[in-house]
Amino acid sequence: MSHKIESSYLGELRVSSTHLASNIEIITDAPVDNNGRGESFSPTDLVATALGTCMITVMGIYAEKNGILMPNVYSRTNKVMSSSPRKISKLKIEIIFEGNQLSEVEKQSLKNVALNCPVAKSLHPNLKQEIEFNF
Repeated sequence: MSHKIESSYLGELRVSSTHLASNIEIITDAPVDNNGRGESFSPTDLVATALGTCMITVMGIYAEKNGILMPNVYSRTNKVMSSSPRKISKLKIEIIFEGNQLSEVEKQSLKNVALNCPVAKSLHPNLKQEIEFNF
């Protein structure tokens, strides 16, 4: 079995994860409200980040394959946690398209692609995904 990510506990509720193909490292830290220092992404922050970045990535793939000029696109993510059990209860993502020249058909196509990205389809159906597209 080929491993793509290796993670090691560093102590003090921190974990180092390395993407083995590129040797890029990220550090996660437990959030302040869960005994950590909150000095880096928490594991649940990475889940939230994965959804927004996956949506932007698949829109970029679709745009390139279909000759669509992709405007400057970025997202803002708000993660809502529940306490019993402690889990992500809602992800609110705003995807902003700056200076777009997209037709209504292109906008709808990009929205459909984003809402059906692999991360969105991998998350549990009980996890509310509130996605806003700001064209």
